[in-house]
Amino acid sequence: MQNNPEIRHWYGFFLALTTAVMWGVLPVFLKLSLQKMDPVTITWYRFAVAALFVLLVLWRKRALAGVFRLGKKNNLLLAVASIGLIINYVFYLQGLDYLNPETAQVLIQLAPFLVMIGGIYLYKEKFSRLEWVGAVLLFAGMLLFFNNRLDELLSSLNQYSLGVIMILLAAITWAVYGLLQKRLLRVTGAKQITLVMYLAGVLALLPFSSLGTVMELSRLQLWSLAFCCANTIVGYGAFTEAMSVWHASKVSAVIALAPIVTILSMALAVRIWPEYFAVSDINWLAYVGAGLVVCGSIMASMGKSRPGVKG
Repeated sequence: MQNNPEIRHWYGFFLALTTAVMWGVLPVFLKLSLQKMDPVTITWYRFAVAALFVLLVLWRKRALAGVFRLGKKNNLLLAVASIGLIINYVFYLQGLDYLNPETAQVLIQLAPFLVMIGGIYLYKEKFSRLEWVGAVLLFAGMLLFFNNRLDELLSSLNQYSLGVIMILLAAITWAVYGLLQKRLLRVTGAKQITLVMYLAGVLALLPFSSLGTVMELSRLQLWSLAFCCANTIVGYGAFTEAMSVWHASKVSAVIALAPIVTILSMALAVRIWPEYFAVSDINWLAYVGAGLVVCGSIMASMGKSRPGVKG
């Protein structure tokens, strides 16, 4: 595979598409879990399962030593990145608790854009013309998507506007995590970094988690939680592998399709589980806006002439 560009291309595309599908359907299953569990507890289970998996992988490869060779300065960066990732997970879920999955997924598309902005200031990167066009489309799409809720967003602080704020904070903290991880990847591997972050999340969230609520889940909700935990491993694993074998811009462009996957999976969920899901109050103009957000994300990604940030 290393010497066959065509195989690498299709392998990279398959991995990126897997990531887009996994991240696209994730909000639907998180929404199911949120009906009985709080955001912090769900995040604790996701971190715990992922940490155990990565720990076993590194132990089998005898690669655990890399975790302890970062140095004082990099350890500080790792601590800040870990805090960013933990807040991202919790705030995204808190926002999702107030919003429908489609809205949360469209809003979180700001995260990779914020990484690009951060790259300008931290790493002296430059925006290409295509990236600027993509940014304009992305923000125009956001305005269209919220066309029937702008008054509600700007006039008062309610559950909807609070949910939007939470997702925006999740996007900002993901950007902090992504930018710092980019620097940390110069001194150690992605698995070593994620192991520390997941373990930090397990320890930090344990005092605030209600682990016993897992016993109150229905069978569907239990399977939903299990899928969310597996999604953390498979989604980020496929993303990291795709970034290592394929062009970062192409990976990011394919992953930008995640909101479309969310919209389609929500339509399917309403049909399959009407007792758990209701039709979202999204008009046709909002769907056009979602399409523009996806197009803007793809254009911004394809405008990159530099390596992307691994997540």
